[in-house]
Amino acid sequence: MNLYPLPDETLDTFFNGEVQILQKKKGYRFSVDAILLSEFIKIHKEERVIDLGTGCGILPLLLSHTTEARSFIGVEIQKGLSDCAKRNVTLNYLENRISILKQDFKELRNTFPPGSFDVVLSNPPYRKYRSGRINPSIEKAIARHEMKGTLADLISVASYLLPSKGRCYLIFPALRAVDLLVAMRDETLEPKRLRFVHPFIGKEAKFILIESIKDSGVELKIMDPLILHQKGETPSENLRPSYGKANTAN
Repeated sequence: MNLYPLPDETLDTFFNGEVQILQKKKGYRFSVDAILLSEFIKIHKEERVIDLGTGCGILPLLLSHTTEARSFIGVEIQKGLSDCAKRNVTLNYLENRISILKQDFKELRNTFPPGSFDVVLSNPPYRKYRSGRINPSIEKAIARHEMKGTLADLISVASYLLPSKGRCYLIFPALRAVDLLVAMRDETLEPKRLRFVHPFIGKEAKFILIESIKDSGVELKIMDPLILHQKGETPSENLRPSYGKANTAN
């Protein structure tokens, strides 16, 4: 297995180089939403975690460094991305904590019994299929549009994988917040913490970060808004200072 970046790949580093992540220069690449979600998530010691739509494995890779979870499984339907995620796991010597599963998340009921995980994560496709322009890159299109499963499919599977009081964490466009909240309640995943993410002060929220708990009581905490950039900053200057600057090498 080649662990060096190919000519069409970049190598991104976090935590002063302690976490290294390969990804294609063209095609789907992780962005700020994955970084924001990784910081919002709370994982306790020895918990079992599954990431639905892991891409290059960004969430398990970052969270393996910042939490004491027992194990992570990253599920990815696209072969190119799942192969990249497997290389990243090996590159970071995390084979004992992270497993990558190339599979359609809708089929996970045939793979795991109900309640198999303490925590479900996802940075899911955020556009309904056939809404807006479909990216000509099929990898990007599948990652951004509900081509391989709807939001309702995702939340249903998340609920199946969690035991009572298990937790689900997602980031989703603020414009579709109602869709997400309704889907969660329909599957007994009660929203407990919600944070609006704004690009600048005075601008409308772009994302919501949300934590839900299965079979929980009705009580939602609205957190202080997260402002990504102050006036005069470039987008990279306020991205997760706890991770150190994200450096990219060709």
